[in-house]
Amino acid sequence: MQEPPATSPGPPAASATHGPRPAVVAGLVPARWGSTRFPGKPLHPIAGRPLIEHVWNRCRHARQLDLLAVATDDPRIADAATAFGARVLMTRDDHASGTDRCAEAAAALADEGVTHVINIQGDEPLIDPALIDQLAALLRSDPAIAMVTAASRLTDPAEIASEHVVKVVLDDHGRALYFSRSPIPFFRRPAPDFPAGPPFESLRHIGIYGYRIDVLQRLVSLPPAPLEQVESLEQLRALSAGIAIHVVLTAHASPGIDTPAQAAALERHFQLAQGTDPASVPQPGPASGSHRSPSTFAP
Repeated sequence: MQEPPATSPGPPAASATHGPRPAVVAGLVPARWGSTRFPGKPLHPIAGRPLIEHVWNRCRHARQLDLLAVATDDPRIADAATAFGARVLMTRDDHASGTDRCAEAAAALADEGVTHVINIQGDEPLIDPALIDQLAALLRSDPAIAMVTAASRLTDPAEIASEHVVKVVLDDHGRALYFSRSPIPFFRRPAPDFPAGPPFESLRHIGIYGYRIDVLQRLVSLPPAPLEQVESLEQLRALSAGIAIHVVLTAHASPGIDTPAQAAALERHFQLAQGTDPASVPQPGPASGSHRSPSTFAP
């Protein structure tokens, strides 16, 4: 579906002689050393390997990515990533978010014909490669799609009420109407009065994004939107600017690692599962009171 004219300049024009420009999808894993709660998190060892290496290995199983790279400003992360075989794109050290870091890295890939970018959080060692493929395939399916993300069903009342769990509501075409830390939709009548499934259930937003590259560059050029500042949710900048965000529904919500205690809990989870490879370890259930949109490991 075409975006409104004000949304973006649109996808790159097709060649009159060669037809539509083929989609080239890059997976980018932004990583920084500085963290208030967990300095050096990307290199924290889990099951004998740096956290970011676990993420990288999961991403390598995604079949819809044409290239994969770590985007970082820190030479320690760059050296470690290079050592385990990752491609590294160095960025400035003044970026306010992973989105800004991805935008700079994506600009460096312009000569390689990259048309789309998947922004993959560098602290989710159980990220599902199939989810990455879903987002990439949706972007490839229609050059007019500007931006995609993901959501999963949310049933825990404590998480629905938690400001630390971001919720999303969709329109009839699977596009985001709004993201909020508040419970949305608000059920004026008891939930059992409604049929199962969207829009009659709460959805947890999962913090993975895919962008057409021109939309990504436009997004980081915009000032923070008032609703973005109120909710402290960067994706509201896109909605405020009229950029449609298509949402993929998934049963997978990969836990993220925000604190050393959560990293230790993940290590214990591996040990209990008698495995050291995240790819072979069953995913634990959601943990109440998480500090991000996906579930996190409870210490």
